[in-house]
Amino acid sequence: MQAPAVRQEHSDTTQPSGRPRPVLMIPLRRCGSHALRLRLNQNPAFYSPYPLHIIDFMPLLPGYGDLSQDENYFRLVVDVIGLQAASMVKWKDMVFDPVEIFEALRDQKRSVHRILWELLLRAGELHQAGIVMDKSLDSVRYADELMDLFPDMLFLNVIRDPRAQVASMNRAIIHDYDSRLNALTWREAHEMAQQVQQRWPDRVLSIRYEDFLSNQEAVLRRVCSFFGIPFLPAMLDVAHSAEAQQISQLSALWESNRFPPLMANKDKFKQQLSITEIEAIDSICADWMLQYGYERMTAASCALDPAMIAEAREASRVKRLQAWTQLKEANFKDFILRRFRADYLAQLATKNSV
Repeated sequence: MQAPAVRQEHSDTTQPSGRPRPVLMIPLRRCGSHALRLRLNQNPAFYSPYPLHIIDFMPLLPGYGDLSQDENYFRLVVDVIGLQAASMVKWKDMVFDPVEIFEALRDQKRSVHRILWELLLRAGELHQAGIVMDKSLDSVRYADELMDLFPDMLFLNVIRDPRAQVASMNRAIIHDYDSRLNALTWREAHEMAQQVQQRWPDRVLSIRYEDFLSNQEAVLRRVCSFFGIPFLPAMLDVAHSAEAQQISQLSALWESNRFPPLMANKDKFKQQLSITEIEAIDSICADWMLQYGYERMTAASCALDPAMIAEAREASRVKRLQAWTQLKEANFKDFILRRFRADYLAQLATKNSV
């Protein structure tokens, strides 16, 4: 494996068109991405709204048929705008007209990603930002298409100790309820991130979340230098972020975002995971942990077979159903907002199958 090198300052933050420069954060959620996004959003030169996670929309695409047909593409425009409206966290001051968006894009390369980024870029323009970032980390899967659409795109690759990240993923309804499955997801995500680094080495900045915990200012300065925007001391004061206060009240997963990050939480996984789980993660992610400088705690001798994976997937499915019930009882706002989005996607799936 090659080391995650990669840092180059980009002084021109706009594309030749004069629009903000696009950035995608990669490669996997629960890496501390909100903590970074909320601090960067304290900089007027930067804008990153709550992400739409377009990956959840991708299974629906075949139902739209041939996108060269105007009616099909317009329907897709309407439904992507609807996804933004169904988001848990609304984009402040943004209302999109489907007809206007369609007319602006009808003669360009047609893609669900082009529609999504039109919304993002317009939001960035409203905020007079030179950099617009999508925190839909899973979109690392579509890096080739994104670079084709936006040749000037940058990538912020956020690395976190897989044991800590898996422990966090285990608590999130968007992921699996099994450490082995989430470790496999972590490994796959970093394999895709490495492919991006190898193809476009000057477009990727890799940072470790643990380094951010130990020295926020140093890491934020590196990120700002890479984006070609000034570092501002105000970025260190998340207490003044209205969005941080807002989202911390919506979900237990986001409660900590209104506080400074605690270095002590770096090893919290030791209380959250069993030694068996830690060994499974050490085994699945061994090569990557070595590359990123994370010391293993076990012999990393755990072996997985297809039967074990199948059993884990079924157990995770049952636990996810239970988690929805528990979420409804624990936080009705979080439950209703997440269900509204899930129901919207399910509605589209039913409509497109007719």
